[in-house]
Amino acid sequence: MQVKTFAALGAGVIGSGWVSRALAHGLDVVAWDPAPGAGEQLRSNVANAWPALERAGLAKGASQARLHLVATVEECVAHADFIQESAPEREDLKLALHERVSRAAKPDAIIASSTSGLLPTDFYARALHPERCVVGHPFNPVYLLPLVEVVGGERTSAQSIDAAMSFYASIGMRPLKVRKEVPGFIADRLLEALWREALHLVNEGVATTGEIDDAIRFGAGIRWSFMGTFLTYTLAGGDAGMRHFMQQFGPALELPWTKLVAPKLTDELIDRVVDGTSRQTGGRSIKELERYRDDCIASVLDAIAAAKARHAIDD
Repeated sequence: MQVKTFAALGAGVIGSGWVSRALAHGLDVVAWDPAPGAGEQLRSNVANAWPALERAGLAKGASQARLHLVATVEECVAHADFIQESAPEREDLKLALHERVSRAAKPDAIIASSTSGLLPTDFYARALHPERCVVGHPFNPVYLLPLVEVVGGERTSAQSIDAAMSFYASIGMRPLKVRKEVPGFIADRLLEALWREALHLVNEGVATTGEIDDAIRFGAGIRWSFMGTFLTYTLAGGDAGMRHFMQQFGPALELPWTKLVAPKLTDELIDRVVDGTSRQTGGRSIKELERYRDDCIASVLDAIAAAKARHAIDD
């Protein structure tokens, strides 16, 4: 599909990320957010992301000046070719919002939601044309991380899913089609399992938040950035590969190492997490840390691309 105008409904952290990515790829962007001061905050967020986007490479015509703020939902979507909603995770809010969006949008516009776990069949129930409505779940920072999970509802057409995936690919993303409509989709279900285990370790005094982060960033996190879980474990099986790994380490799955149920969020646990992360930030502002994060992500992506080129790997 040919997308020239991108509509962003919601300008928080995720919405700002979408706006930044769309602008960097040379699109006109129309944005709406009802919160007081949202427009000023959105422009500030885009400006903060722009150095990383310049490093990644801007498309011809890319400009922050192509961002236009409007006062109503209808004005935002009226001329958009692709619409991305990033409103709060409330089904009632999304139901009402998408009823309005679908009535005001062009007949051929694709409508997507950034929801991280709500099911499209449910919150698109009152949409005028649910066949053109999908989930496009990104990851923060949206303007740098390429993954976007694409999920269709019961009435979403295959053509709309294909069109959404094609558009996301055109703005430098790696669209992943989720085969079944399941709460939390794929990536967040994995992340939530890790998060629950991390909270247990803090709650039981096994490790601080910084030590847990070190366990990830100096170990598995480095491997995950280019190989993922299954391929990593395939190599762990030696020349015999995954079958040997499963036979050798499979019995460990029955050991009581993990706790699937999250610990109760007591005041004590919350204080431990907040105090630990406060020490980790070292007094640096969120904007400073965002720029550091963006620089690191861009460096990792550059390094992976260079290594793939050297080894002629294309995945």
